[in-house]
Amino acid sequence: MKLFRKRDLITTAGFLIFAIIAVSIFYSILKPKPSLPIYQPAEVNAKLVDTSIVHKIKYHTISDFNLINQNGDTITQDFYNDKIYVADFFFTTCQSICPIMTKNMKEIQEKLINDKEILLLSHSVTPEIDSVGQLKKYAIANEINDHKWNLVTGDKKQIYTLARKSYLAVEDSPLGDYDMIHTENFMLIDKKKQIRGFYDGTLDAEITRLLEDIEILKKLD
Repeated sequence: MKLFRKRDLITTAGFLIFAIIAVSIFYSILKPKPSLPIYQPAEVNAKLVDTSIVHKIKYHTISDFNLINQNGDTITQDFYNDKIYVADFFFTTCQSICPIMTKNMKEIQEKLINDKEILLLSHSVTPEIDSVGQLKKYAIANEINDHKWNLVTGDKKQIYTLARKSYLAVEDSPLGDYDMIHTENFMLIDKKKQIRGFYDGTLDAEITRLLEDIEILKKLD
């Protein structure tokens, strides 16, 4: 009788272990895998999108560009090939949201400083003011790592076009040609030059969400 009970106990335990493993495998198969949307112009606030593409529903990517960074180096899309990057728009003399955005972008820099897959890109919306020298001073003052984070200036029309037709990130301004009302948006760009997320660059909770989404995107790419 004791032998029977021992065998019965072993059989029951074995069945329970098998059942637990089977349920775990079944749950992992059914559990939806984390994913991120691919944003198209038609899905974004129309105020942030150029009217020529506001109804576009697929195949949107970041256009090629040719700009100058804080070290006087030419920065093109090639610099970001096969990289995930976070982009925003700012200006060095801004005293409202820009200091907060820069602080939060710096937090991203510090947390991902050793991750060679991730880069940062900040475009000046006042390139006529933000010369290479001005950007360099700003970079030094804010401890920006030149290998991780480019601050770029250049032709105002090109920056305006990138902001409105590529990154879908700023409002048009009635003050003059190619004037922008820049926003607090951070954009997450994947290795295929697609927009995978928008974040309020002034909010700590949004920076946390952005960092989490970067990890998801790394697994998807």
